[in-house]
Amino acid sequence: MADACALDPTRTLACRNTPEATHLKFISTAIIFFTSVVGISSPVFLARLFRKSPAYAHTLLLIKCYAAGVILSTSLVHVLPDAFAALSDCRVASRHPWRDFPFSGFVSMAGALIALLVDVAATSSSSSHAQQHAQYAPIEEGKKGGCAREGGADEEVEELARMKQRLVAKVLEVGIVFHSVIIGVTMGMSQNLCTIRPLVAALSFHQIFEGMGLGGCIAQAGFNLGTTASMCAMFSVTTPMGIILGMLIFYLTGYDDSNVNALISEGLLGSLSSGILIYMALVDLIAADFFHNKAMSSKPWLKKASYTALVLGSASMSVLALWA
Repeated sequence: MADACALDPTRTLACRNTPEATHLKFISTAIIFFTSVVGISSPVFLARLFRKSPAYAHTLLLIKCYAAGVILSTSLVHVLPDAFAALSDCRVASRHPWRDFPFSGFVSMAGALIALLVDVAATSSSSSHAQQHAQYAPIEEGKKGGCAREGGADEEVEELARMKQRLVAKVLEVGIVFHSVIIGVTMGMSQNLCTIRPLVAALSFHQIFEGMGLGGCIAQAGFNLGTTASMCAMFSVTTPMGIILGMLIFYLTGYDDSNVNALISEGLLGSLSSGILIYMALVDLIAADFFHNKAMSSKPWLKKASYTALVLGSASMSVLALWA
């Protein structure tokens, strides 16, 4: 087992340069922050710019389907394999209890179940609120005729759908923030130039696509300007702050990204984040639109276009796995 963990000393010496790695990480925080801002703000800005356009609803749906593909690929191609690799590392897998149980899959399942619990609880709360509102509404409104009653019912359905979209956007951001923190801390703790250099470029594109995915969901949720700005800001600063946190951890403790405790933390948090993102992508984004969206059901061309956007989103994020 020790031989399996042995590293090439020549390559390790050539790649390990703490001062140069620190300089590169400071540069990377600025680059990644900029690309994160561009990625998440683009769909939000476009949605507000074309809000009055006739094609606004269809365009927003396509953006959301593209976003769903990005998030599904993020969870299955990036987050879960990295978490599995961290917990399968020989320095971790040779120890009890990590060698005796598939923790990455178990914690990922737990993440999906937690997301389901939050989803069910929030939906039940929203439905109870709507029922109470209908129960205590003035009786006179019910005497205005069938059209008035139907209009009120439609408004309640729309409000419930809007509340669900806002919940989805917020829970989705939590899952993505977990992932972004893990990426940032891992990079910040690393002193290996051979690892950091390709990560800077790959993470820049990664943040653009992931930001577009989250931004599309935020745009459809219809938050007010303050909430939208705060959610965009949180996504934009998470990875750069994770890098700085990782650098602090290294200088205070001496732990780098190959430390056993760091690998275990990365594996568990990554697995949890993966489960949340898988649930959100499949249930709240893909299933909700492809099976419950009236516009998509009545327009076959829109369903085909949405599926194409979903595949493109999945493919664009999957390609980045070649580098990060």
